[in-house]
Amino acid sequence: MSFAISSIALQGAGVASSTIGSYFSAKTQKSNLYAQAAIADTNSRIAELGAQSALFQGEQEVGKLTMSAGRLKSSQRAAMAANGIDLGEGNAAEVQATTEIMKETDANTLTANAVRNAWGYRTQSTNYQNEALTKRASAGSISPGSAAFGTLLGGAGSVASSWYTMNKAGGFTPGDSRSDANWGGWVDNNNSGFRF
Repeated sequence: MSFAISSIALQGAGVASSTIGSYFSAKTQKSNLYAQAAIADTNSRIAELGAQSALFQGEQEVGKLTMSAGRLKSSQRAAMAANGIDLGEGNAAEVQATTEIMKETDANTLTANAVRNAWGYRTQSTNYQNEALTKRASAGSISPGSAAFGTLLGGAGSVASSWYTMNKAGGFTPGDSRSDANWGGWVDNNNSGFRF
């Protein structure tokens, strides 16, 4: 086989190898993007669980505060009643109102903190959902077949250009002394005009 034919054959094998590589590379990239989207979905669900936990914890803290404030108010009322103080007037009424206002202020603070924490978790959840959507869209736009076909077309153009250049230079002419030794056909030594 002549040098020109060997060269073209090797180029063709290289194109075939690159085409297969492009196909599997695109397929792997697509699979990886789908896997990353699944992980982002899981992280989104975990963040939502964190938000629900923050809200539940806030409710628990408000419940504890309410019970504690109720005990305080009861002990205040009992102490004032034991001393013969009228609970509905004057300082006694103000002390009870102040205790109630402090309880409401603290409960509102606890609720606001819980909502703020839940909002942070839900923002993370939304970000993860958006990441999953982006990864799926990117994966959906990858076509292993198209990647392979593009590589094949580019490589085939390069091989064709090399073939044209070598053919123009006489690299494939059977009568050429550079290729006769390895041609595999026969050359007409009788000058009858037929060459194979």
